[in-house]
Amino acid sequence: MLTLKAEKGYIWAPGHFRDFEFHGEYRVLHNAVLVGLAATHGQGDTAMWHDLVRGKAGEWRPMSLVSNHDGVKLTNDGRTPSGHVGKLPAASARIGLQFSAWVGGDAHIELRNLKLRPLDTKPLFTGKSLDGWKINAADPKRMASKWEITKEGELSVKNGPGDLVTEKEFDNFVLQFECKTLGKALNSGFFFRCIPGQYQNGYEAQIQNAYKDNDRTKPADFGTGAIYRRIPARKVVSNDDEWFTMTVVADGKHIATWVNGYQTVDWTDDRKENDNPRQGFRAAKGPISIQGHDPTTDILFRNIRIAELPGEHKK
Repeated sequence: MLTLKAEKGYIWAPGHFRDFEFHGEYRVLHNAVLVGLAATHGQGDTAMWHDLVRGKAGEWRPMSLVSNHDGVKLTNDGRTPSGHVGKLPAASARIGLQFSAWVGGDAHIELRNLKLRPLDTKPLFTGKSLDGWKINAADPKRMASKWEITKEGELSVKNGPGDLVTEKEFDNFVLQFECKTLGKALNSGFFFRCIPGQYQNGYEAQIQNAYKDNDRTKPADFGTGAIYRRIPARKVVSNDDEWFTMTVVADGKHIATWVNGYQTVDWTDDRKENDNPRQGFRAAKGPISIQGHDPTTDILFRNIRIAELPGEHKK
């Protein structure tokens, strides 16, 4: 649970989202509290804010917010609260929770089961063919990987090295996929904002489930969910030989990852802007690519989906 103790304040979820569905629970433990959900884009520009309830001590209350092209829908305890509800701007937004005490002293509330799901994602992989993808031939010596569609509609990559890239280019997006490594400590990754025509020259969301000293907070080789060579995963959540889900949000300088719903990275690339992401912050569009790492590679992917974000937060 997340515990909040203060007279009043906001707590914001990391990252920006455009169309999303949010659910959570809260309860008041001390002092009558005004609790509200807020969504904003820009610095302090609140696009939507709503009082949910004067909380009753000790009771867990569900809350939800759905934002899409049809507008915003709020519910609390299964009811639609009265108050101001309007459309969010077209740009991506942050989501947060506002709270304050009705009388003097600090409010004390707890939050749990906070979940956010991006909406309007589109498939990058159909499960039937490799339409929209191509093998990267930029380095002829690195074309050993074997890419196949399984009878279950999964993408299989074996052997390596190799690189499978999207024909379309992306800069700001929410990417989700499922992965299963069919061996111990196998290595792969999703590259993004790659320099077109070059071999795996982009940011890499790492896939590597090994960790050191039997401690998941000590990832080996940066760990699954890391931005490789930039920031390690704070914890290795996933396991080899089991399906796991990774979410990658790239929104200007801010890059965040989640593995099975656990946030593994929340990073801002404050390096000087450079066309080469190995040397600085790269804002430009580029292909997304899947890595075949080495001859031991034996990995499955499925449900690869993406939602593009507007460019409001590039700076």
